[in-house]
Amino acid sequence: MNCDWQKRSKMLIGQEALVKLQNAKVAVFGVGGVGGFAVEALARSAVGSLVLIDADEVEESNLNRQIVALRSTIGESKVGALGKRVKDINPNIDITLKKIFFSRDTAGEFDFTAYDYVIDAVDSLSAKLELVKRCKEVGTPIISSMGMGNRLHPECVRVCDVYSTVNCPLAKRMRKELRKLEIDCLKVVASDEEPVDTSVYRAADAKEERGAPASMVIVPAVAGMFLASEVIEHLIGG
Repeated sequence: MNCDWQKRSKMLIGQEALVKLQNAKVAVFGVGGVGGFAVEALARSAVGSLVLIDADEVEESNLNRQIVALRSTIGESKVGALGKRVKDINPNIDITLKKIFFSRDTAGEFDFTAYDYVIDAVDSLSAKLELVKRCKEVGTPIISSMGMGNRLHPECVRVCDVYSTVNCPLAKRMRKELRKLEIDCLKVVASDEEPVDTSVYRAADAKEERGAPASMVIVPAVAGMFLASEVIEHLIGG
């Protein structure tokens, strides 16, 4: 690989660490608001192999917060659009695109021993639990994103254990289910901010949006960078 484009990174972490990143394989489950920014950071940090998993297409409603969403990508699969973006950053990257909804039924399609790290940025609680379970079974490092919707303050985002979060309903539900699986630790990116009550701003007739979390780019983008940072630090042995 021509590393000229990585000379600023090499000045910061050194050639040995850069080679470790180039030789690493990271799977990112969910490449929307949070996961997309994690993918961007990993690609720009010279991670050599990425596996992107997401079943969704880019929609107009994604434009306000998802790095994969452009007017030109609306209607494309998120993994396809993000894959093209990543290749435009690093043409030499090895990238695998899986337009699939991860679940217990589809988990068998993935070899979790093949990944150096797994990022969980999916929305479904059951999918998150299945991901954690599969990774823990084979000893593959995993970091999970907790709820980033209905929040305005990126400074409240932090890396912690799932058992030490505050003001995160999703993490609370995760803890309950993880205890049943006898999993006593899980690194997560979570926000300490109490979720904003958005009911006053929701249109009374927008029934299809009532269950969707409100969000702007500032919080999920920071969460994605935290995810990528933790992965990079682990890969280079920081």
